[in-house]
Amino acid sequence: MAANLLIPNLDPRALARELSNKHLIGGRLVAPASGKGFDVRHPATMEVFAQAAEGDASDVDAAVKVAATAQKDWAKLPARQRGRMLAEAARLLEAHKEELAQLVCLETGKAIRTECRGEAAIHIDTYLFFAGLASELKGETIPYSPDVLAMTVREPLGVVAAIIPWNVPMGLMALKVAPALVAGNAVVVKSAEEAPFCTLRACQIMNQVLPPGVFNILSGMGPECGGPLAAHPLVKKVTFTGSVAAGKSVALAAAKKLIPVTLELGGKSPMIVLEDADLDRAVEGAVVSMRFTRQGQSCSAASRMLVHTSLHDEFVKRLKAKVDQFVMGDPFDEATDIGSIVSPGQYETVQKYLKIGDATPGAVGHRCSQVPTAPHLKNGLFVQPVLFTGLPRDSAVVCEEIFGPVTTILPFDDFDDAIDMANSTEYGLAATIWTNDLKRALTGMQRLEAGFVQVNQNLIVQAQLSYGGIKASGMGREASLESMIEHFTHSKTILVNLK
Repeated sequence: MAANLLIPNLDPRALARELSNKHLIGGRLVAPASGKGFDVRHPATMEVFAQAAEGDASDVDAAVKVAATAQKDWAKLPARQRGRMLAEAARLLEAHKEELAQLVCLETGKAIRTECRGEAAIHIDTYLFFAGLASELKGETIPYSPDVLAMTVREPLGVVAAIIPWNVPMGLMALKVAPALVAGNAVVVKSAEEAPFCTLRACQIMNQVLPPGVFNILSGMGPECGGPLAAHPLVKKVTFTGSVAAGKSVALAAAKKLIPVTLELGGKSPMIVLEDADLDRAVEGAVVSMRFTRQGQSCSAASRMLVHTSLHDEFVKRLKAKVDQFVMGDPFDEATDIGSIVSPGQYETVQKYLKIGDATPGAVGHRCSQVPTAPHLKNGLFVQPVLFTGLPRDSAVVCEEIFGPVTTILPFDDFDDAIDMANSTEYGLAATIWTNDLKRALTGMQRLEAGFVQVNQNLIVQAQLSYGGIKASGMGREASLESMIEHFTHSKTILVNLK
């Protein structure tokens, strides 16, 4: 394996089999302590294509101890040297970009053309972005007294635990790993059960450059692997992306040790379309904002659309026509726009909400596109995108995060009412406003209870744009220089008496 490691393997099934039942600890692929594994399936066909290592507390302990030892020497390196090593690792990943995209496609069921290649590119770009920020890990001098040199320095925290989700596994891993490493920490990642191999492969490639033990990755179930990782006494920071319920458990584990935590949790993001908005542009924006090419499996997806009454019917008509043009099918097919839901559990969750919407008097579920009919996809977890109109504001479909290809569209007449509707949720991750009225755009930006607000666009999360939520959507920020400094280092004050 080692001799061929740096040769891209474009057979994702064969590559996954080579990585089966392995963690990466101390720069090496190792079997889990228990010897146990679990099946990983391609959700577009439900075939079992490989087995992932089923990690437990013993694996966690081994990985964290190795990381704690490696971190001491890693932190002693000049920050720019750490940055250069991360940049070199990113260049290796670039040579494997298509290989990684194919693995993401196999694991998640996302379409290779519309989603997976973009994720692989953003994953690599994030490492390059943070690699270039290494020299910005600066302290300050303080004008305290002429007789005292007062200053602060930034120091790494130690071992960082990063627990990542399945919807954008590589992209969200990089947002955690890159700033942590550049800041001088070592990292232990717990991968998503549904998508363990793309992140394991990326870690393996990067370990050809990074010192052994600096970047480690485990796979396993949340309670048996993620729980012990968050609770391990040598872990000094936890960064987590996932559900609100799981995030609360992680926060409790961190609180018991009084260590910092970053949480990026759920969302029910509003998209407000005012009466003066450019309708064509708003509809195009909605197509992107709903993240239907990701099967709606995005916490920042515009899953609640609030459209002025004067535009509502035409907006729905045009939006449905656009989504009808999407092709659902084999995720590896270059013609496919929309792939499959990631797992049977998530599929059932989506179906539950569709049944609630369909059973609501006065509601209309506008089904879009067509479920594929190819024989090899007959067992796949495909769901038609649905636009719901006519739902009451307190419907579970309107208020709760579904994490599927379901969007609700509600009319409004008054701007203040639209803002109130937008804020009437426990979540506060993202929001957009579509208008040509600068005053109302600025007013809305101030009043919306969300951590990531855009006007007349809905960009996805990417390096350089500080990202994170408020309320039940989490705490802390990712993707920026500030996130690296504030969340992956601590400040030490130093006073030197000059008398």
